[in-house]
Amino acid sequence: MTARRFEQSQPYWRRFTWVDGAILVALAGAFYIGLHLGREAPSVLPGPEISLAPAMLPWYALRSIGRMAAAYALSMGFSLLYGGWAARSRSAERILLPLLDVLQSVPILSFLPVVLLSLAALLPLRWAVELAAVVLIFTSQAWNLTFCWYQSLRTIPKELHEAATVFRLSRSQRLRSLELPFAAIPLVWNSVMSWAGGWFFLMAAEIFTVGSRDFRLPGLGSYLHEAAQRGDGHAIWQGIATLVIVIVALDQLVWRPLLAWTERFKLEMVRSGAPTRSWVLEGLRASALVRLAKRATSRLFDVFDRGPSDPWEPHPPGPMLKLLRWGVTVVVVLVLAWGASRAMHLLAQVPGTEWVAIAGGVAATLARVTAALAVAVLWTIPVGVAIGTKPRVAAWLQPVVQVTASVPATALFPIVLAALAQRPGGLEVAAVLLMLLGTQWYVLFNVIGGAAAIPQDLRYTSDLLGLDRLQRWRTLVLPALAPFLVTGAITASGGAWNASVVAEHATFGTTVIAVRGIGALIAQATANGDYPLLLAATLAMVLAVVLINRLLWRRLYRLAEQRFRLE
Repeated sequence: MTARRFEQSQPYWRRFTWVDGAILVALAGAFYIGLHLGREAPSVLPGPEISLAPAMLPWYALRSIGRMAAAYALSMGFSLLYGGWAARSRSAERILLPLLDVLQSVPILSFLPVVLLSLAALLPLRWAVELAAVVLIFTSQAWNLTFCWYQSLRTIPKELHEAATVFRLSRSQRLRSLELPFAAIPLVWNSVMSWAGGWFFLMAAEIFTVGSRDFRLPGLGSYLHEAAQRGDGHAIWQGIATLVIVIVALDQLVWRPLLAWTERFKLEMVRSGAPTRSWVLEGLRASALVRLAKRATSRLFDVFDRGPSDPWEPHPPGPMLKLLRWGVTVVVVLVLAWGASRAMHLLAQVPGTEWVAIAGGVAATLARVTAALAVAVLWTIPVGVAIGTKPRVAAWLQPVVQVTASVPATALFPIVLAALAQRPGGLEVAAVLLMLLGTQWYVLFNVIGGAAAIPQDLRYTSDLLGLDRLQRWRTLVLPALAPFLVTGAITASGGAWNASVVAEHATFGTTVIAVRGIGALIAQATANGDYPLLLAATLAMVLAVVLINRLLWRRLYRLAEQRFRLE
């Protein structure tokens, strides 16, 4: 580990710039444009009936897995492009990181009505609702992957960059031979987290109502939502059992083979004593078809690299392309400016009493977010280090953690409320608990990824030096975890604010249970179709999250990046 002087010359996280203001104005404009398009959607959209028959569960599970897979593919592609651009270009970083702060802070459930109504006005209803569900799941999967990829690129050791330069690796060769292998372990763990986050918001993605408009899709999420609405505890447990079976199957068939495979990319000079084992990976390695596919892929990459030019390398744009870019930019700016002016008209309709309620709601939700994040950090660090550094512990705890993280907390909310509603402060505790269940996993999986990436030779060195447990944690474990822990805290904080929409306002049949908070205001405005209040509350939450990220998390992120990186 080498300590570098903390650089204080990064204006984009120390203070707000014109970029932040432009992003917020563009967000308000996009919001209004979506509402304007939504006026063309049908006034009543009846959804299909969701059957609670057990025989429908396999079909519902396949539908949900398909939406999750589509959203994950979209999330990974977005993360590699967006995070890579931000990490490689200082000028792009000054715009993309503030924009990413805003994107991850936009409440998913206040963003969904805009997407749904817009798509319903432009596309056939069936395709619009399916695409909107994928987009919603994408917004619950993409941000932690993007932060993880960006953090990995920014913490690659300098000597590895120099080696890639000496060997004259092209952009595509550098991506395959250096950047993706270095980020492989945290990317896989964050992929597990992304799927868990997707399962958490699956109920919201597959059943959603905006006023008289009923958007509904067959799937596990809609099954669990319908069972909770009817108060059918037997159906709830059947749905959860099906979800657990799906998660365990994905763990054995996808995630455990990937985790075992990525151990080959660990930055160490000695081999781990007890590597992760996967019966699926061992079977694939023995397969002749897999070896043939690897050989064909290797030859394809060789031909690709011997081509006349690397398509990944940037080329100077021609005059026509420059003109087209400027034209598109001008059109987008004009449209967003029009939308922003109309959004200001909407905000002017919000009375002063509601602005006071919004300010109080932000303060109440901030207290719950802080409490949930503090509890998450306290237990996830020791458990994550144990899973990431001890394969035997990981073999038992990893599937349990995956299953627990993937069970939608909203499906368990009726049970939690029944246990806590009659106790003093029970609703507040239930709201914090639901936020904790939805966000603690961002910290845990990042800690696991960071602990798993600690080189084995550094562990052996700490043994040779005779460091006790406290010294080992202070000089090796915590410094190695610092970048991953801050990345997890950033995404967990944004996730907690998002989860407040479902944690602070819940409807069970005809019973509405709510506590004071900005999430409850957003949920109520969405249910009532109160778009001025929805816009005002959404922008207030975005501003609060951006301020916290800029004043706290970005500073900690830079400190971790500069002082605690492997060199």
